[in-house]
Amino acid sequence: MDPANPIDWTPYTARARDWFESLRDRICAEFEAIEREAGSEAAFERTAWQRSEEGNPDPGGGVRAVMKGRVFEKVGVNVSTVRGNFSPEFAGTIHGAGAEQPGFSATGISLVAHMANPHVPAVHMNTRFLTTSKAWFGGGGDLNPPLPYADDNAEFHAAFKGACDRHDPAYYPRFKAWADDYFYIPHRQVHRGVGGIFYDHLECVDPAAWEANFAFTRDVGEAFLAVFPRLVRRRMGLAWTPEDKRRQLEWRGRYAEFNLVYDRGTLFGLKTGGNIDAILMSLPPEAVWS
Repeated sequence: MDPANPIDWTPYTARARDWFESLRDRICAEFEAIEREAGSEAAFERTAWQRSEEGNPDPGGGVRAVMKGRVFEKVGVNVSTVRGNFSPEFAGTIHGAGAEQPGFSATGISLVAHMANPHVPAVHMNTRFLTTSKAWFGGGGDLNPPLPYADDNAEFHAAFKGACDRHDPAYYPRFKAWADDYFYIPHRQVHRGVGGIFYDHLECVDPAAWEANFAFTRDVGEAFLAVFPRLVRRRMGLAWTPEDKRRQLEWRGRYAEFNLVYDRGTLFGLKTGGNIDAILMSLPPEAVWS
């Protein structure tokens, strides 16, 4: 047990990991069902990977699940569980860590879907549980439509608002504003999509707080699974023009810029020896910049 963190969070990390894996399995099954409805036999390919860290006998790893189909041009649903020590220079940037306290554990699910039809919004969702000298949950989801529809945007936000409101009426306005601020591309002076929610450092000061924060994080995952497949089915049969596709590819360029320059998850994965293919699965299969 870490003397700086008197609670042994190991069994809690295992519970979170198990739930993230079960959510992944249900999401993958639903996305494959959508492909079947479109006449495609596409399925997720799962690749296990192991992390390495000198002197660490149990650094963890994960499973990368990727599908390329008729509706989902490229979608990845990754779950990883890793543990070890941050590098000294990176430790100081992480909540509850530092040069004298570099130890960490992290488990989470991360999803990015790039769609074949420009009328279908791309989407991102992730939830995670981390421990350093502190323990906390983070996550959220945001919608990224190349061709926005007001009713899709409203339905997506309503789903996450419902998840938030079941736990704290202050959550949705706070986490929506956080998403609006976070998913912004300063050098372009544009948001990468129409937002959603983003939360971090939802602290677990004791087991009771962990249970409450875990319940909220589960509701975030359930909200995503309930709403996004509806939006896909609503738009996936619409016809599109070459100009629609061009707009989608330009928008994907903005998405790639954000993920490579500003995204915390990308940086965390690269700085902790994660699987490169899993970390960069968020990048679109095609994009243009001019």
